[in-house]
Amino acid sequence: MKFPYKKSKGGITIDIKVEPRSSRAGIQGIVGDTVKVKLTSAPVDGAANKQLIELLAKELGIRKSAFKIIRGEKSRNKVIRISGMDAP
Repeated sequence: MKFPYKKSKGGITIDIKVEPRSSRAGIQGIVGDTVKVKLTSAPVDGAANKQLIELLAKELGIRKSAFKIIRGEKSRNKVIRISGMDAP
C-alpha cells in the first residue's frame, strides 16, 4: 500500500483519520490524501495515540521513536511526522 505523504523538514508527514474503539485494529485504506486507521483502544490517556504509533511502526517497518504526532493529539484527524525518512 502506498501512503500519501508530504515532504517536511527532517522527514515526511502523513495525514491520518483515526477511528477509535473499533472491533479490529488496522489500516483500512486511503481516502483522498488521508490514511484511515481503525484502533481498538479508547481515546483515553493517550492509549489510542500510543496504539496508532505502534501500529504504523509495525506496518511500515520503522522504529517507534521516528514517529511524532505534530497535530491532532486530541482529535481523530492527525498529522504525523516520520523523522529521518526521505520521500521515495
